[in-house]
Amino acid sequence: MDPICYIVGACPPGELCLAPHCPAFVIAADQGLRHLEAAGISPDLIVGDFDSLGTVPAGENVIRHPVEKDDTDMMLAIKAGLARGCRTFVLYGGLGGRLDHTYANLQALTYLARRGAVGYLMGPDSVAAAVAGGALTFPAGLEGWIGVFCPDGEARGVEIQGLYYSLRDGVLTSGFPLGASNHFTGAAASVSVREGTLLAMWREGAASLVERLRR
Repeated sequence: MDPICYIVGACPPGELCLAPHCPAFVIAADQGLRHLEAAGISPDLIVGDFDSLGTVPAGENVIRHPVEKDDTDMMLAIKAGLARGCRTFVLYGGLGGRLDHTYANLQALTYLARRGAVGYLMGPDSVAAAVAGGALTFPAGLEGWIGVFCPDGEARGVEIQGLYYSLRDGVLTSGFPLGASNHFTGAAASVSVREGTLLAMWREGAASLVERLRR
């Protein structure tokens, strides 16, 4: 089983859940180190420019980058995880802070999807993930809202099954929020796209998600 890459960023992450009995690779992105320390979790890697942390950690697992750079600290951590062969990412501490960083973290989900990986951006009680030319599946029993969007250009061959509003061979565009305000029905569901990228956001807690990922 490939390891799940857990990345913890600077925003308050809520409960940090790691799937038990699953290989894991844990990365602290700059100030995310503080959240991991508070949870008693030792990261495998620490990356960033450390401007928000305020100090440069010591250790052989520390990779320091200059403050003036193209990548956010979260993106540096994502690239590090990809370089180590990880294909499933759970991103904590990436929502609820600065709006530009929140948007950058949503873009990072598309970056992962287009490289054959999947990232789950965790909020206090919600998740976002992207899929490119593939599908996201949801087990029976989920409740609450879900939105499905096209983050850029057009998404063609969109199939939405098992949700309150379904769609068959549809087209979503980045200029109109057609996929907002859908919701789970209790049945198993899926969201897929033939061409382009979809960004899905739904209500689910971290403990529920990581439990699903270990199966």
